[in-house]
Amino acid sequence: MLAFGVPTLAAGLTAALIGVGMPAQAASAVNYVALGDSYSSGVGAGGATGSCAQSPHAYPVLWAAANPGVSFTFAACSGARTTDVIKNQLSSLSSSTTLVSITIGGNDVGFSSIMQTCVLDSTSACESAVAAAEKIATTTLPGQLNTVLADVRVHAPNATVVVLDYPDFYDLGAWFCIGLSSADHQALDNGIDILDGVIKKAAVANGDAFADARSAFSGHELCDWGAWLHSVTWPIGNSYHPTAAGQQDGYLPVLSAAASRAGL
Repeated sequence: MLAFGVPTLAAGLTAALIGVGMPAQAASAVNYVALGDSYSSGVGAGGATGSCAQSPHAYPVLWAAANPGVSFTFAACSGARTTDVIKNQLSSLSSSTTLVSITIGGNDVGFSSIMQTCVLDSTSACESAVAAAEKIATTTLPGQLNTVLADVRVHAPNATVVVLDYPDFYDLGAWFCIGLSSADHQALDNGIDILDGVIKKAAVANGDAFADARSAFSGHELCDWGAWLHSVTWPIGNSYHPTAAGQQDGYLPVLSAAASRAGL
């Protein structure tokens, strides 16, 4: 009788507490902090403001808006490197943070200077710049990523951390494409794939969720009709960044799926 009665009593007390008004959201409140670089701040999506170029069309803003009741802190900043996240963004985290998203690593390997070289210089110069970045990605970046992700865990010990990567820029199977040479396209996509592989390895090593944006952008890369990425634009800073559609239809579903798997 005692073995039967205790769990029955516990269940009754739980039901009673809920019945008298225990807040349903107490156990499921989401405290979301978005960290990272321009791909998370929303450069290229329109309406970006402030020194960090944060857009209301960035995927973190869209996810928070789609989940009423979420507490949201937008810390992502255009141009951020791993050291910038550590110095300027981790203060937004706490033990109450339950969800963190981050894109990082592109600026550490010299993303902007590579694209400038590929747009303005020869194919051989582009290939050399990408090769140099690949070397940084495979030698120096792993330690930098491990440091920043470990620090995220220290500052947000109870959070699900979703590490997102970067989409391939070009559809290499497209039959016609204006702009850079096909060799440039191949070099850039290969470099992105190497970078994304390093990011994935770091995420897994730190026990974080890895969310691959490449599949979401497949069929919507440069050279595709209705691409979700800017080519060379004015202002130049929007170049090779996701459009508003890329944030909404590319990055947002990837984050949503990862958050859903975590029960958020």
